[in-house]
Amino acid sequence: MGTIAIRKLIIVLFFFFAQSIFPTSSYCGNEIIIDDYSNGLSSKWTEKRFVGRTIYTIINDSGRTCIKANSNDSASGLVYKINYDPAEYPYISWSWKTDNVVKGGNGYIKSGDDYPARVYVIFPSVFFWNTTVINYIWANKIPRGKAVTSTYTSNDIMVAVESGNENTGKWISEKRNVFEDYKRYFGKEPGKVGAIAIMTDSDNTGGSSSACYGPIIISQ
Repeated sequence: MGTIAIRKLIIVLFFFFAQSIFPTSSYCGNEIIIDDYSNGLSSKWTEKRFVGRTIYTIINDSGRTCIKANSNDSASGLVYKINYDPAEYPYISWSWKTDNVVKGGNGYIKSGDDYPARVYVIFPSVFFWNTTVINYIWANKIPRGKAVTSTYTSNDIMVAVESGNENTGKWISEKRNVFEDYKRYFGKEPGKVGAIAIMTDSDNTGGSSSACYGPIIISQ
Protein backbone atom coordinates (compact mmCIF):
# COMPACT_ATOMS: atom_id res chain seq x y z
CA MET A 1 0.00 0.00 0.00
CA GLY A 2 1.43 3.41 -0.97
CA THR A 3 1.89 6.45 1.25
CA ILE A 4 -1.20 8.21 -0.09
CA ALA A 5 -3.35 5.14 0.45
CA ILE A 6 -2.13 4.83 4.03
CA ARG A 7 -2.92 8.47 4.71
CA LYS A 8 -6.45 8.12 3.36
CA LEU A 9 -6.93 5.01 5.47
CA ILE A 10 -5.93 6.90 8.62
CA ILE A 11 -9.22 8.79 8.55
CA VAL A 12 -11.02 5.55 9.39
CA LEU A 13 -8.42 3.89 11.58
CA PHE A 14 -5.61 5.58 13.51
CA PHE A 15 -7.30 8.92 14.19
CA PHE A 16 -9.92 7.16 16.33
CA PHE A 17 -7.60 4.93 18.32
CA ALA A 18 -8.10 6.81 21.60
CA GLN A 19 -11.82 7.43 21.10
CA SER A 20 -12.83 3.89 22.02
CA ILE A 21 -11.58 4.16 25.60
CA PHE A 22 -14.14 6.84 26.47
CA PRO A 23 -17.56 5.89 27.89
CA THR A 24 -20.61 6.12 25.65
CA SER A 25 -22.37 9.47 25.82
CA SER A 26 -26.00 9.68 26.87
CA TYR A 27 -28.54 11.48 24.66
CA CYS A 28 -32.12 12.53 25.21
CA GLY A 29 -34.80 12.57 22.55
CA ASN A 30 -35.14 10.50 19.44
CA GLU A 31 -32.51 12.18 17.25
CA ILE A 32 -29.03 13.69 17.27
CA ILE A 33 -28.27 16.41 14.74
CA ILE A 34 -24.66 16.48 13.56
CA ASP A 35 -24.40 20.27 13.10
CA ASP A 36 -27.20 22.21 11.39
CA TYR A 37 -24.70 24.85 10.15
CA SER A 38 -26.89 27.66 11.52
CA ASN A 39 -23.79 29.29 13.06
CA GLY A 40 -21.39 28.30 10.32
CA LEU A 41 -19.23 25.20 10.53
CA SER A 42 -19.18 23.84 14.08
CA SER A 43 -15.82 23.79 15.85
CA LYS A 44 -16.54 20.12 16.62
CA TRP A 45 -15.50 19.24 13.07
CA THR A 46 -11.81 18.41 12.67
CA GLU A 47 -10.16 18.72 9.28
CA LYS A 48 -7.82 15.91 8.23
CA ARG A 49 -5.63 16.60 5.20
CA PHE A 50 -3.95 13.86 3.20
CA VAL A 51 -3.23 15.10 -0.33
CA GLY A 52 -3.66 18.79 -0.99
CA ARG A 53 -6.83 20.22 0.51
CA THR A 54 -10.48 19.80 -0.31
CA ILE A 55 -12.15 23.12 0.48
CA TYR A 56 -15.20 22.93 2.77
CA THR A 57 -17.38 26.03 3.19
CA ILE A 58 -20.90 26.77 4.41
CA ILE A 59 -23.22 28.03 1.67
CA ASN A 60 -26.92 28.36 0.90
CA ASP A 61 -27.95 26.19 -2.02
CA SER A 62 -31.55 26.23 -3.22
CA GLY A 63 -32.67 27.42 0.22
CA ARG A 64 -30.63 24.78 2.04
CA THR A 65 -27.73 25.60 4.35
CA CYS A 66 -25.05 23.03 3.67
CA ILE A 67 -21.36 22.20 3.52
CA LYS A 68 -19.98 22.77 0.03
CA ALA A 69 -16.93 20.64 -0.81
CA ASN A 70 -14.60 21.31 -3.73
CA SER A 71 -11.78 18.91 -4.54
CA ASN A 72 -9.10 19.49 -7.16
CA ASP A 73 -6.63 16.58 -7.18
CA SER A 74 -6.98 16.55 -3.40
CA ALA A 75 -8.08 14.39 -0.48
CA SER A 76 -9.07 15.83 2.87
CA GLY A 77 -12.08 15.28 5.07
CA LEU A 78 -14.04 16.59 8.02
CA VAL A 79 -14.40 14.42 11.12
CA TYR A 80 -17.00 14.82 13.87
CA LYS A 81 -16.29 12.80 17.02
CA ILE A 82 -19.42 11.45 18.66
CA ASN A 83 -19.89 8.48 20.94
CA TYR A 84 -23.22 6.62 20.84
CA ASP A 85 -24.76 3.17 20.71
CA PRO A 86 -26.15 2.29 17.25
CA ALA A 87 -28.48 -0.24 18.86
CA GLU A 88 -30.21 2.72 20.50
CA TYR A 89 -29.87 5.10 17.54
CA PRO A 90 -29.74 2.81 14.50
CA TYR A 91 -30.60 5.27 11.72
CA ILE A 92 -28.49 7.82 9.91
CA SER A 93 -30.03 10.24 7.43
CA TRP A 94 -28.68 13.07 5.34
CA SER A 95 -29.17 14.92 2.07
CA TRP A 96 -26.49 15.62 -0.50
CA LYS A 97 -25.96 16.88 -4.01
CA THR A 98 -23.07 16.23 -6.39
CA ASP A 99 -22.20 18.23 -9.47
CA ASN A 100 -20.54 15.27 -11.16
CA VAL A 101 -19.14 11.83 -10.53
CA VAL A 102 -15.37 11.56 -10.58
CA LYS A 103 -14.17 10.88 -14.11
CA GLY A 104 -12.11 7.72 -13.87
CA GLY A 105 -13.52 6.88 -10.45
CA ASN A 106 -13.74 3.15 -9.91
CA GLY A 107 -14.28 1.62 -6.48
CA TYR A 108 -13.09 -1.77 -7.70
CA ILE A 109 -9.47 -0.63 -8.09
CA LYS A 110 -7.12 1.38 -5.86
CA SER A 111 -6.28 3.90 -8.56
CA GLY A 112 -9.97 4.76 -8.90
CA ASP A 113 -10.70 5.24 -5.19
CA ASP A 114 -12.21 8.76 -5.52
CA TYR A 115 -15.77 9.87 -4.84
CA PRO A 116 -17.58 13.21 -5.05
CA ALA A 117 -19.27 12.46 -1.73
CA ARG A 118 -18.78 10.04 1.17
CA VAL A 119 -20.33 9.71 4.62
CA TYR A 120 -18.35 7.54 7.03
CA VAL A 121 -19.67 5.83 10.15
CA ILE A 122 -16.69 4.74 12.22
CA PHE A 123 -16.57 2.03 14.89
CA PRO A 124 -13.26 2.42 16.74
CA SER A 125 -11.39 -0.26 18.63
CA VAL A 126 -8.77 -0.13 21.36
CA PHE A 127 -6.56 -1.76 18.72
CA PHE A 128 -6.87 0.67 15.80
CA TRP A 129 -6.32 -2.06 13.19
CA ASN A 130 -9.61 -3.58 14.37
CA THR A 131 -11.51 -0.35 13.72
CA THR A 132 -14.34 -0.93 11.25
CA VAL A 133 -16.11 1.47 8.93
CA ILE A 134 -19.25 1.72 6.86
CA ASN A 135 -18.55 4.12 4.04
CA TYR A 136 -21.69 5.39 2.27
CA ILE A 137 -20.60 6.64 -1.14
CA TRP A 138 -21.81 8.29 -4.32
CA ALA A 139 -20.13 5.89 -6.72
CA ASN A 140 -19.29 5.88 -10.40
CA LYS A 141 -18.80 2.23 -11.42
CA ILE A 142 -20.33 0.45 -8.42
CA PRO A 143 -24.10 0.07 -9.00
CA ARG A 144 -26.54 1.76 -6.66
CA GLY A 145 -27.40 -0.56 -3.75
CA LYS A 146 -24.27 -2.69 -4.06
CA ALA A 147 -21.75 -2.99 -1.23
CA VAL A 148 -18.10 -3.91 -1.78
CA THR A 149 -15.08 -4.26 0.44
CA SER A 150 -12.57 -1.44 0.13
CA THR A 151 -9.59 -2.26 -2.05
CA TYR A 152 -7.38 -1.11 0.86
CA THR A 153 -8.84 -2.97 3.84
CA SER A 154 -11.50 -5.54 4.61
CA ASN A 155 -12.51 -3.44 7.63
CA ASP A 156 -14.05 -0.79 5.35
CA ILE A 157 -17.33 -1.61 3.60
CA MET A 158 -18.27 0.72 0.75
CA VAL A 159 -22.03 1.02 0.20
CA ALA A 160 -23.10 2.72 -3.02
CA VAL A 161 -26.24 4.56 -1.94
CA GLU A 162 -26.05 6.58 -5.17
CA SER A 163 -24.21 5.90 -8.41
CA GLY A 164 -23.54 7.57 -11.73
CA ASN A 165 -24.80 10.81 -13.21
CA GLU A 166 -28.56 10.17 -13.16
CA ASN A 167 -29.14 12.20 -10.00
CA THR A 168 -26.25 14.65 -10.20
CA GLY A 169 -27.31 18.25 -9.78
CA LYS A 170 -30.25 17.24 -7.57
CA TRP A 171 -30.66 17.20 -3.81
CA ILE A 172 -31.10 13.56 -2.79
CA SER A 173 -32.19 12.42 0.68
CA GLU A 174 -30.76 9.23 2.16
CA LYS A 175 -31.59 7.11 5.20
CA ARG A 176 -29.82 3.96 6.33
CA ASN A 177 -30.18 1.57 9.25
CA VAL A 178 -26.54 1.48 10.35
CA PHE A 179 -27.15 -1.24 12.92
CA GLU A 180 -28.65 -3.60 10.33
CA ASP A 181 -26.10 -2.64 7.67
CA TYR A 182 -23.27 -3.50 10.03
CA LYS A 183 -24.75 -6.92 10.83
CA ARG A 184 -25.33 -7.57 7.13
CA TYR A 185 -21.84 -6.66 5.97
CA PHE A 186 -19.69 -7.67 8.95
CA GLY A 187 -21.73 -10.62 10.19
CA LYS A 188 -22.03 -9.44 13.79
CA GLU A 189 -23.51 -6.66 15.87
CA PRO A 190 -21.57 -3.40 15.97
CA GLY A 191 -19.87 -1.78 18.91
CA LYS A 192 -20.19 1.92 19.66
CA VAL A 193 -19.89 4.57 16.98
CA GLY A 194 -16.91 6.86 17.62
CA ALA A 195 -17.18 9.37 14.79
CA ILE A 196 -18.96 10.50 11.65
CA ALA A 197 -16.92 11.87 8.75
CA ILE A 198 -17.42 13.30 5.27
CA MET A 199 -14.95 13.47 2.41
CA THR A 200 -14.90 14.61 -1.20
CA ASP A 201 -11.71 13.49 -2.94
CA SER A 202 -10.15 13.24 -6.38
CA ASP A 203 -6.45 12.68 -5.72
CA ASN A 204 -6.10 9.13 -7.07
CA THR A 205 -7.54 10.07 -10.47
CA GLY A 206 -6.02 13.56 -10.54
CA GLY A 207 -9.39 15.10 -11.38
CA SER A 208 -11.90 17.31 -9.63
CA SER A 209 -15.22 16.87 -7.86
CA SER A 210 -17.69 18.86 -5.80
CA ALA A 211 -20.65 18.15 -3.56
CA CYS A 212 -22.98 19.67 -0.98
CA TYR A 213 -23.79 17.95 2.33
CA GLY A 214 -26.90 18.75 4.33
CA PRO A 215 -27.09 18.12 8.09
CA ILE A 216 -26.49 14.52 9.18
CA ILE A 217 -29.05 13.17 11.65
CA ILE A 218 -28.78 10.14 13.93
CA SER A 219 -32.16 8.81 15.04
CA GLN A 220 -34.07 6.02 16.73
